[in-house]
Amino acid sequence: MSMAVVGLVAGMALGFAGYFGGFGAFLLVAALGAIGFVVGRFLDGDLEPGDFFRPRDRDHPRDRDRDRDR
Repeated sequence: MSMAVVGLVAGMALGFAGYFGGFGAFLLVAALGAIGFVVGRFLDGDLEPGDFFRPRDRDHPRDRDRDRDR
């Protein structure tokens, strides 16, 4: 299934939830969709749990500037 079709289905689900259930249902469907997306990426192997909990790299230019000022 192409990403355009997935986007279409997600947009229609959010539209129906907003129309029939109000703004609260819209937010609930959006939040559950985001959680489902992340879980799906984990199951596909595109993400690893450490991606969310890994510390930042120390090689970032902003970090070098901060270390230089000390």
